[in-house]
Amino acid sequence: MTTAVSEFLSGVGLLGRALGLITRRPRLFLLGMIPPLITSTLFVIALIVLFAQLDGIVGALTPFADGWSAGAARLIRILIGVGLVAGSGLVMVVSFTALTLTLGSPLYDKISEAVEQELGTPGPAYEEPLSRAAVRALRQSLGLILVSAVVALGLFFVGFIPVLGQTAVPVISAAFGGWMLSIELVGSTFDRRGMLRISDRRAAMRHRRAHVLGLGIPTFLLLSIPFAGAVVFPVATAAGTLLARDLLASHPAPTGRPAAV
Repeated sequence: MTTAVSEFLSGVGLLGRALGLITRRPRLFLLGMIPPLITSTLFVIALIVLFAQLDGIVGALTPFADGWSAGAARLIRILIGVGLVAGSGLVMVVSFTALTLTLGSPLYDKISEAVEQELGTPGPAYEEPLSRAAVRALRQSLGLILVSAVVALGLFFVGFIPVLGQTAVPVISAAFGGWMLSIELVGSTFDRRGMLRISDRRAAMRHRRAHVLGLGIPTFLLLSIPFAGAVVFPVATAAGTLLARDLLASHPAPTGRPAAV
């Protein structure tokens, strides 16, 4: 238990270390704020549309409650509305990360490379054709978003279970969201070592789950705040590089260069 707590706290500490590293590169930091500002604007507009249409969506999902008493119908519709917003939040944060990393890919690779150069890069980076890398990254991001949507749907239904829905679901959502974010944040560092599969990242992450969640959970919560991503994202990119290096220290890259699947 003590080891898990210390691992979690060391993961949280990566954000502080990353902040120190990125603020020593103010130009990269400021440029790194541009993609999340753009994507934050898009997602805030999406949230506004969702809230504006929420009553209509909830009503369409609950025709069975039309014959209920006013109090019971209102309660079930409030619960469904909260569940929709929470589930949408999980998918949006993971989608926000995927879209921002795609939009600012060369820039965030530069941030990650700058961190590695300061700490010492182990050998030349693996070179992958640009078109192949773009297709692979898009396919992997869409896969992560799809998984997040399926889990969000499951959590939506669990939310109707008294007590469990109001206590466990928010915790599970933050933990799962943090885990999915971490898969994306370590990607650049793993790719440079020729570890191109999502399964490569997950295999390394499983060895230090608490350490991964220590970074992932607070990052997920911070990115849930509208427009906070503009400041958080460059820091999270640097922190993801630190996390990847920690993981690779205990789970080294194979000598061969695996093909992505």
